[in-house]
Amino acid sequence: MKQETTGAARVYRSTILVRFSSCDPAGIVFYPRYMEMFNSLVEDWWREELHLSFPELIARGWGIPTVHLNVDFVAVSRLGEVLSASLSVRRIGRSSINLDILLRGPDGGDRVRAKVVLAMTDLESSSSRAIPDDLRARIAEFCQSDHLKESYANSPTTPVASA
Repeated sequence: MKQETTGAARVYRSTILVRFSSCDPAGIVFYPRYMEMFNSLVEDWWREELHLSFPELIARGWGIPTVHLNVDFVAVSRLGEVLSASLSVRRIGRSSINLDILLRGPDGGDRVRAKVVLAMTDLESSSSRAIPDDLRARIAEFCQSDHLKESYANSPTTPVASA
């Protein structure tokens, strides 16, 4: 939805309405629904900030599955609340992207904290593939640590435009 700068790195920000379909009978978010919220946040970030929608990604024969997930459930979220979501990049590898996702409640308190690892894959071979340089540059704008994004800055890959 919108981005914000913290120092040199950007943070992707959005809001998430807690809908009836995300809640259990007690009216609180059923924990697996947070994973769906994370995926929607990632998909929106790719479309809005990386300028590559999931349909375009798939049309190129690429995937970006979640390969690792570490989640801390800090406090409950309730039906009708609007959560503030933020996404930043912790590290960029040859084919992986390590993300930090934070969901906060209307009171500003942390609700859920997640560390997510995505891996760029070739859909035909089901194997990892290098992140193209032009896409890597857009992702690097969100990287919170300069030395981690520079470690792979010179890796030779195919540009997104020519794939």
